[in-house]
This record gives sequence, structure tokens and C-alpha cells, in this order.
Amino acid sequence: MTNSISLLIALILFLAAPLVSLAADPVHLFLLSGQSNMANLKPEQVFSPEIQKHFGAENVVIVKVAQKGEPIRRWDKNWKVTGDQHPAEIGDIYRQLIEEAEKALDGRPIKSVTLIWMQGERDAKERLSAHYEEAFLGMVEQIKTDFDVDEINCIIGRLSDSGSGKKDWDHIRRVQEKLGESGRRSAWINTDDLNDDNVGRDGTPLKPNDLHYSEKGYRLLAERFARKAIELLSNAEQTTKAGR
Repeated sequence: MTNSISLLIALILFLAAPLVSLAADPVHLFLLSGQSNMANLKPEQVFSPEIQKHFGAENVVIVKVAQKGEPIRRWDKNWKVTGDQHPAEIGDIYRQLIEEAEKALDGRPIKSVTLIWMQGERDAKERLSAHYEEAFLGMVEQIKTDFDVDEINCIIGRLSDSGSGKKDWDHIRRVQEKLGESGRRSAWINTDDLNDDNVGRDGTPLKPNDLHYSEKGYRLLAERFARKAIELLSNAEQTTKAGR
């Protein structure tokens, strides 16, 4: 009888083991998105190693979806179409970002969501700076809804000085600063020096203050994003502990 009970207990423990392993710990989700200067950033070079080193590779999910030359309406599902804008493009890159994130998460619960954003050049070119803040905030609300979280961290790469002096360019820079300073979970980083060494990632010369950054510039961009993300998440964790 005793042997039968022991065997039964052993069988129950054996069958329960896979269920325990399925109860994965919550992960920090990082969403990297934007247009060309995000598309040119390679997370695996600097950003991912820094984040994984700090939090542990098993505790983070990093997803990047970026497309060159695209305006913010391709991330804002509620953008009101005007002129020759195509309805099919409204929010389509955002939807791709969410699909990729859900695929990468593979059912794991979320501990935090951090948006790493590098975009705005196209909106300045199309003279749509007046709509930028509303569109960005709309995108943030979409992320909160889609991942069922109350707050997310936002780190914005402010447009560089490449287009300084142009009305819409300067306005978007100011808006990005405002958004980055809007709360304890928001920040912006400076990119004005990332196009200064005038050498492209393939070694070819760049014009002074080019729209795109140098190889060194993209590494610095990734490093700044990573450091700021670690800072925001560490501060949020300390605030949570203090509130207990």
C-alpha cells in the first residue's frame, strides 16, 4: 500500500513538472520602432547586449519594426486621412509591430513595456508637425490597450540638427522634448552629434549634418537608448518598492 502511494505521488509530481515550467516569469518588453534612423540601428550590436546584461537575457523580449521614410500616421490607427494619404496605410506599421511583439512573447506575461522611438523626419518634410503630438500620444494609448498595461516607458530620439531652421522640423523637436519630459516614465535623448564625423556605415563620406548618422553615431544612439531604458526601469522599480 505504501509503495502504491509513493508511486502515485511520484506520478503526480512528474505530470505537474511541465505545468510549473509553463508558468514563465514576466518579461520586460522593448518595442523599437520608427523610420530610417531606427531602421539603420542594429539592436544586436549594442542595445540588446546592454539590456540583456542588465536584466538577464531570459527576462527581456526585444522587438524592432522600422521602415524608412514613413510618417507617424502609419503608427496611429486613429489618424484622420486628408489629401492624397492612403487609408490602407493608417496604422499598418503599428499593427505589424504588435504582431511581431506578440509572436516574440509567445504567451509570456509582461512585467513592463518600453517604447524606443526614432521618427519624425517625414512628418517635418510633409509639414505635418501640428499633428505630431496627438498622433504620438494616440500610439502610446494603443500600446497600453493592446498589452493591457496602465503605463509604458517612452524614450524618444529627438530629431537631430540636420533640418534645424525649418519650421516643422524645429516644431517636432520641441514636441519631442515636451513628450520626453512629460513624466517619470518618459525621456528624450540628444542626437545632434550623431552625424558629426561624416563617415557612413559603409565608409563613404556623408555631407555635414546629414539626415542619417554615421556608423559610430548609430552605436552611440543604441547605447543612449539602452542606458536611458535601464534608468527609467530602475527608477520605476524603486518607486514601486517604496510604495509597498
